[in-house]
Amino acid sequence: MIIPIKRDGEIETWAIVDLQGDLRFEKIDNKNDQLIGDLHFTKNGVPILIIGIHVLHGKEIDLDKPLVVLERRRDTTDEMIEEEAAAKVEYFVKAIVRKKLLFKSRPKPIVTNVPKSC
Repeated sequence: MIIPIKRDGEIETWAIVDLQGDLRFEKIDNKNDQLIGDLHFTKNGVPILIIGIHVLHGKEIDLDKPLVVLERRRDTTDEMIEEEAAAKVEYFVKAIVRKKLLFKSRPKPIVTNVPKSC
């Protein structure tokens, strides 16, 4: 069976965030909508990821082969049998991933200078 891949308007460009190690969350109800941290870029284009009280410095790498993010859409306007429903499935290109943000160094704690009270 041939499933056509279509283009629907403007195609976004995305990047993959590659972290070495594990992220552990405590007492979280919905892990799908959890904010992990803040991503910033220096003037030179170096990515910096701040997670809690830790900072990670990374680098931006071009992927050898770009990846495509597809969105599956199914026409559900009518009550159809399974065979017809499978024939009505279409895939649309949502984004192209061309870069990877690699954070492979260990996180460093953010230390603030707290003045001593007299």
